[in-house]
Amino acid sequence: MDRGAMRRRSATGAAVLAGAVLLALAAPAGAQAAAPTRCAGHRVATLAFAGGAIRVHRHDGYVCAVTVPRRPGTRRTMSVSVQPRGGRPVVDRGRFRYRAGPVTVHAGHRCVRVRGSVAGHSYASGWILC
Repeated sequence: MDRGAMRRRSATGAAVLAGAVLLALAAPAGAQAAAPTRCAGHRVATLAFAGGAIRVHRHDGYVCAVTVPRRPGTRRTMSVSVQPRGGRPVVDRGRFRYRAGPVTVHAGHRCVRVRGSVAGHSYASGWILC
C-alpha cells in the first residue's frame, strides 16, 4: 500500500471517530440519565414544619436538600432551596406528589441557608452547618 492510501485510511478513521464523539455528545434529552431522587452523603439535619420536613445532607463539601410533605401522594405546590453564604440560592419549585428536590450546592466550609415549603406552609432556616 502506498503512502497516499494509508493517509486516506487514517483520515477516514479520524472522521468516523469524530462523528461518533459528536453523536454521543448530542444525544437527545430522553437518553440522558434521569435526575437523582435522593441526596448523597449523610443526613445532617431534618427541619420539620407544619407541612412536612426538609432533609439536609452533606458530602465532600456539597450540601443537598429535599422537601418532603407530611402526607405524600397528593399533587401540591412544593419548593426547596439551598443557598451557600455569599452565593445564589439553588431552587426547585413546582407541583409534586412526593418531594421537591434534590437541590445541591457546593458549600465547602461555608454556612448555608435552607428554605422549603409545602402547600402554603414554609420553613426558612438561619445560617446552618457553619
